[in-house]
Amino acid sequence: MKREEIIAKIISFMSEEFEVDASAIQPDANLMQTLDLDSLDLVDLLVIIEKNFGFKVEAKDFVNIKTFNDFYDYVCSKLEKPAE
Repeated sequence: MKREEIIAKIISFMSEEFEVDASAIQPDANLMQTLDLDSLDLVDLLVIIEKNFGFKVEAKDFVNIKTFNDFYDYVCSKLEKPAE
């Protein structure tokens, strides 16, 4: 899956799941603020990632994720790694 396809998929499920207009999801926008995520929503996001992309995410992985671009980089890096 190409980066552009991954980003399109992420935008699609985030806008649907968190009821945010897709146009608000910009690469440099703050992920938590744009999606108005609290700690329970973050758990939902982790489950959605696992369901859509097939890898498990730890909450600690999100420490350095601030923007959507950070998030895209994270997901892409996980998909490029061979399964452990």
